[in-house]
Order: sequence, then C-alpha cells, then structure tokens
Amino acid sequence: TAGPDRPGHPLTGIPNMSRRIDHLVVAVRDLDQAAAFYKRLGFQVGARNRHPWGTENRIVQFRSSFVELITVGEGAEIAPHAERRFSFGAFVRDYLKSREGLAMLVLDSQDAAFARAGIGAFEPFRFERKGSRPDGSEVHVAFSLAFAAMPEASRAGFFVCQQHYPENFWNPAFQTHDNRAEDIIAVALSIPDPDRHKAFLSAFTGEVPSRPSLHDLSYRLAGGGHLDVMTPDDAGETYGSVEAEMDQPSFVAFAVRVDDVSRQAKWLDAAGIPFAHIGTRLVVPASAGMGVAIAFEAT
Repeated sequence: TAGPDRPGHPLTGIPNMSRRIDHLVVAVRDLDQAAAFYKRLGFQVGARNRHPWGTENRIVQFRSSFVELITVGEGAEIAPHAERRFSFGAFVRDYLKSREGLAMLVLDSQDAAFARAGIGAFEPFRFERKGSRPDGSEVHVAFSLAFAAMPEASRAGFFVCQQHYPENFWNPAFQTHDNRAEDIIAVALSIPDPDRHKAFLSAFTGEVPSRPSLHDLSYRLAGGGHLDVMTPDDAGETYGSVEAEMDQPSFVAFAVRVDDVSRQAKWLDAAGIPFAHIGTRLVVPASAGMGVAIAFEAT
C-alpha cells in the first residue's frame, strides 16, 4: 500500500514502485488520416500538437493512459542518437521508413530514470509544450523521459514518462468516447524467443512474469493492465492479422476496455471497419489499423 516512503500515484493510488501503462506511441505517415480512422473507431481525438524538434501528435486520452498518434512534421530538425542520448524523433522517423504501427511502449514514472535497473544509460530528457483545454485555452505541460534499450530491438522502443503538471494534462472532458472506451488494458509484444529478453522486461516493468503458455510471458502492470510477450505465431493466433517481425521484437497489438463488446461490434459494422471475434475480444486487424491490431474487450 501507499505510505510516507511509497506515495501513491495521483491517478491510481498505487505505490510508485509499480508502473502502469502511461501511453502508446503509434507512428503514422498521415496524422489527420489516422485521427479520422480513430474517430471512426469511436474515439475522441485531440488537436494537433507539435514537439520542439518537429514531430507532431494527436492524442486519444483515457482514464489513466493514452494513445499518441505521431508523425514527423514539415521542417522537423531531429537530433541524431548519441552515446548517452536517445533521440525520440530519430526513432519515430526511422520506424516510419519501413512501416506504420505501434512503435513504443511507455510506462509511468515518478523519477524518470533507469540507471539502477541497468537497462538504460541515457540522460533523462525533459521537454515542454503548450496544450489545449476543451474550451481552447492554453495550458503548460512538461515531461521527463527515461529511455531503455532492448538488445536487437530497432523497431520496439521503451521508455518511462514523468509528468510534471499532470493536472494540466489529464482531463475528464477528453476521456469521453462514443465507444465508451475506458483504458488501455493490454499490449502485445512479439518476440521470436521471449525468454531471451525476460530480464530486460522484468527490469523495465518492475514485475516478475507469469507464463500463460509454454513459450509466452505476461507482465501484470499497475492499474490492471498487462504486457503480453509472445512468439509471432502465438501473436497471430491471439490477435488474428498482425504485422510481426519474424526476426526481432515488435509491438503488434493493444487492447482497450469498453463497457459493452456487442455495442462496439455494432459501431464497427456501422463504420464499415473490419473486425473479427477472437475469444472474448473484437479485433480490428493490423491491415486495417495502420500496422497495429486494435482489440476491444469488456473486463
């Protein structure tokens, strides 16, 4: 439980040593087209924002997590990676050279550091930008990021995010969606040999994995979410059509909690969006979801 030495997170009340899903970075080539698609899925999509180095995003915000749709804007001046500097902009730019999709998993943090875990020797990176309230007024938001580097994972990024003005970012008015989505509850990571990266993922999540099947791993996260690590074949069985890299780690799917799956099925039908019933989930295939399978489930 939370206490003087382990204060709870302002959203969840969970001790800071636990990490929840903060957001997902979904790289797309046409930001407005992606925003229109997510609106058709039933989500409320925020206004376009620009980072100081030139990437641009639009956000789908939930109760304690969000999806960041991101692209490289015109005139972007993106710094390269350096020995102790991870360039967020360079990672997104290079990812988009080969594909669209779920590029990065971001967990929350209160200290934005990985030095103690031994999985990231990069300097923490802080940046600020202006945001907008529902009435159009401006607010100030600031973030510190700490990046971790999984070996042989050029198309799967990992970092934690510390928000310095969370009261200016999280807003119930942005969290009301036509599909009644509540939160991101699962992220699927495809890895040819999940056990090979078990130590890295345990350090990143702060959790010991369970083993739902012979080769797969699952990391239960704060706030009720989980990171599921599976072979490409198992990812295909679980989420249907996915775009998994057969030779290296890649994020292939995420799941969102909704209050009524049958209602969401009718919504997708009306919007003309293909989906499949897989177990208890509705899954929009990666071929329709701009490189990432998008699942809806009631829990």
